[in-house]
Amino acid sequence: MNKPLILVVEDDKPIRNLITTTLKANDYRYLAAVNGETAIMEASSHNPDIVLLDLGLPDRDGVDVIKNIRTWSNLPIIVISARSEDSDKIEALDAGADDYLTKPFSVEELLARLRVTQRRLSYMNSEIPAASSVFVNGKLRVDYAGGCAYLDGQELHLTPIEYKLLCLLSKNVGKVLTHTFLTQNIWGRSWENDVASLRVFMATLRKKLEPSPDSPQYIQTHIGVGYRMMKVE
Repeated sequence: MNKPLILVVEDDKPIRNLITTTLKANDYRYLAAVNGETAIMEASSHNPDIVLLDLGLPDRDGVDVIKNIRTWSNLPIIVISARSEDSDKIEALDAGADDYLTKPFSVEELLARLRVTQRRLSYMNSEIPAASSVFVNGKLRVDYAGGCAYLDGQELHLTPIEYKLLCLLSKNVGKVLTHTFLTQNIWGRSWENDVASLRVFMATLRKKLEPSPDSPQYIQTHIGVGYRMMKVE
């Protein structure tokens, strides 16, 4: 299997060099951009498999870059940023980012995130299209074969992780899925940071799925345990 093409968007030269050197040492192909405009141009012209994106760019905020790319592509975007507040993570994930890595980071963790994203790409490209059924629950419809979901007839614009979470919940409707089960199925592991990330992704999924967030119809939280999709008549 060929290594994916990675677009590195980072204006800090030492960090950019660290990332590109790591990618080169691990036989990844890569492109580099130092600002948002160049990043959008490179993404549209070279169609990379994964984007590694810093949020603090000199010409425009990284969140704007995410939103721009999301108007025409669902390619995975991993944010690498010094912004560590939950509000910053939620804003980026809400805009369409697929993962969030906080600076300073280890080379091993970066490579692990890339491996997870590769597995997710394989899952999206093989397992989901191979499915043949459609899940219907109230006004929610998940088309496993088409790799998309609809609420009241309107397509939900979900990131790959949000969609995979929705698939896991819908395929186990009525069952409580533990944090460990979900994180292992999403990231292939279950670390404390993954549970925190899971809560953030679940919050963004609910924001798109629940007509009334204060009175959730589809996803029920079992505090300290996990989540359950409820059957809606």
